[in-house]
Amino acid sequence: MPSRIHLVRVYDLPPGTQNAFLIDRLWPRGISKTELKDVRWLKDAAPTDELRRWLHEQPERWPTFCQKYWQELLAHPEHVQSLLGTARQGDVTLVYASRDTEHNNAQVLKQFLEAQLAADDPGIELASPVCYASEFDKGPEHNA
Repeated sequence: MPSRIHLVRVYDLPPGTQNAFLIDRLWPRGISKTELKDVRWLKDAAPTDELRRWLHEQPERWPTFCQKYWQELLAHPEHVQSLLGTARQGDVTLVYASRDTEHNNAQVLKQFLEAQLAADDPGIELASPVCYASEFDKGPEHNA
């Protein structure tokens, strides 16, 4: 199934992008709200401040961050319902501010949403999120 969920850094967002959602808890620096007037801000879909700060302190916590953020999303499905509803109808663009394009909450949220969409299709088998799949090979003593 081709991805319906696209990731774009807020500073690279083309004008007029349809179905765009800013999914950061903090408003991006240097961007006015009028610049993103057509972008819906879903700050509750972002990781909690505590989890965001926890990762920022030690970026090597990335695999565990992915697990913890995934758990937050599972605990509050209402925070992503509008995203899922829109993605079921067509393309969605997740907008984020992080400089790191590979290790950010948008990557995890995209995987989470794709897993939810795949669950809608009984012919698709769900897999573990990519960002922490390697942790499953190490055994439970490494999964903190």
